[in-house]
Amino acid sequence: MKNLKETFRADSKYMYFFLSILVMGLGYGLYKGTIDNYLAQIVQMTEFDRGLMEFFRELPGLLLILILAVLYMFSAETMLKIGAVICIIGMGMLAIVSPVKVLVTLGICMYSLGEHIMLGMKSTIALTYAKPNKGGAALGIMGALNQIGTLIGYLVIIVAFMFMVENIRNFKIIFAAAAILTAIAAGLTLLVQGKSERKNENRRFYFRRKFTKFYMLEVFYGARKQVFFTFGPYVLILFYGAKTATISLLFAICAILGFFLSPLVGKLIDRVGYKIVMISDTLILVIVCFFYGFAHHIFPKDVAMIVCCVNYVLDSIISMASMASNVYVQDISDSPEEMRATISTGISVNHLITILIALFGGLIWQKLGIETLFILSAVLGLCNSAYAATIKTGEQLREG
Repeated sequence: MKNLKETFRADSKYMYFFLSILVMGLGYGLYKGTIDNYLAQIVQMTEFDRGLMEFFRELPGLLLILILAVLYMFSAETMLKIGAVICIIGMGMLAIVSPVKVLVTLGICMYSLGEHIMLGMKSTIALTYAKPNKGGAALGIMGALNQIGTLIGYLVIIVAFMFMVENIRNFKIIFAAAAILTAIAAGLTLLVQGKSERKNENRRFYFRRKFTKFYMLEVFYGARKQVFFTFGPYVLILFYGAKTATISLLFAICAILGFFLSPLVGKLIDRVGYKIVMISDTLILVIVCFFYGFAHHIFPKDVAMIVCCVNYVLDSIISMASMASNVYVQDISDSPEEMRATISTGISVNHLITILIALFGGLIWQKLGIETLFILSAVLGLCNSAYAATIKTGEQLREG
């Protein structure tokens, strides 16, 4: 409580705002902890179906700049409320519609649309409510509350499915609970008042020649990230028979490690430099991809599953190194406004490649096997490192 008072203006509605973040995170934890098993076991989505669904789920991220440009007349607080209402609709659909692929995909896409709209608004509001020179602390508190809520959601799923049968009725109960929590979070956003304005540069794509290498790094990173995000849990479920409690436990471990290790990774980037971090993380990635794709050829199936779980956690850790590219942008930007605009454009560039990987990744798995899919991920990671090796650091930029 003391940190909140030291960080935020007394006249702001920050308590309602952060309560909504916490409750929304809890609802997301319930959703994320169960959705992969629901799709595989109840909806009967194949590898290709999962990739196709992910293609549509990621579309709002790709179109985000266009969506926000259309709705630019609204304040950040109003946009936050709009996004929350859309999330309720999406989660409510999952709770009530039949487990038909098209209907479930539509519900997931609606939730994703609301989630993407809220994403940038949360940061804008947190920065607006913060006292002078407390912006970083405000974003840190917001991120921590969201992670805590999500982690609690994962833990609830772990305990619940120790006693619950994985059938359609119980999955629907979880989605209904997530929808109720999302509705409560939306209700809390109605108490968030103000007219926080968003930066004008976020209305459009921002391309400059000097950021070309950053955009390419986002392409390579987005491609290799999507393989694990979409197909990592699905491999454990379809190939190894992982249950809902197991997947939620895996997510919980990743969340806990992320909470504690993310600041350390940030300090490492500051100490050794963003270029070294961007190059070296791929060495671990190649090992991770090899074992994820070939563990079942080397170990008994039960041992191979454990090996894959460990490697999934390792991937979540090395994925934190992606923040190095943002430090690179900061290094070569002429102003904070240019940095923010470039990073926003990078997110859309990232989504452009992720939807393609999601679409074709499932087909590659189905036709060529998981070995080929994770070889592809390793190759993309190596391309990322090779390209990162060509960038100039701050000192080289000043010399040249």
